[in-house]
Amino acid sequence: MLIFVGLGLFDEDDISVKGLKAIENADVIYAEFYTSKLIGTTIEKLEGIYKREIHLLGRDDVEQAPDRNILRDSKHKNVAFLTGGDAMISTTHVALRIQAHNQGISTQIIHGASISTAVCGLTGLQNYRFGKSATIAFPYKEISDMPYNTVMLNLRNDLHTLLFLDIKEEFMTLEQGIKLLLHSEHEKGRDKLESLLGVGIARAGSRTPTVRADTLGKLKEYDFGPPMHVLVIPASLHFVEKEALQTFAGT
Repeated sequence: MLIFVGLGLFDEDDISVKGLKAIENADVIYAEFYTSKLIGTTIEKLEGIYKREIHLLGRDDVEQAPDRNILRDSKHKNVAFLTGGDAMISTTHVALRIQAHNQGISTQIIHGASISTAVCGLTGLQNYRFGKSATIAFPYKEISDMPYNTVMLNLRNDLHTLLFLDIKEEFMTLEQGIKLLLHSEHEKGRDKLESLLGVGIARAGSRTPTVRADTLGKLKEYDFGPPMHVLVIPASLHFVEKEALQTFAGT
């Protein structure tokens, strides 16, 4: 059996009791932290709490060659596959579960807290007002316009936009993400985003998260501190949403 275990948002304390029991009963434990990372802890701390060895996998292990590790072991053993956030937010994990099913491997999902819901709690923005989300990626050969186009589409439909910030060798900051969005807009000969309201969130799930709302032009100058960061661009605001941002985000 293959059990997907979401570890939550920030550190080793975020896991559910059900998740802990799954780890205790697993024969093998794998983890990946390239789609999301628990910035408040380390592999060593997790192993110390679980009293178990954790085999850390990279992108190629999970996406290109899961038959060499996760799926191979899941055919004959109970395997716990640990991820940050919720176990099924990433399409990578959905694809892995489909592969397991096609090979006759039973699967189970143990959900964890996700940034997709945490932003609603931290900002007061209502979850049903969000449209399509997107990731602002570090440029490879050129800057992707997809995040900017997603924001514009959602705004036309009066929907909020959640923008994830890329994780590679470093964590993208809110300043970097906003500058990439503004670059995309300037390339199209437009100049609207800088005056739009944005909400920056840092270290969701920690005891001291930072939540700040301001125009994107001012928000990119604000010091949000250590990672991880995420950006929300709201559409029109319900009066309760407006009051929440004024109360909790310094609007």
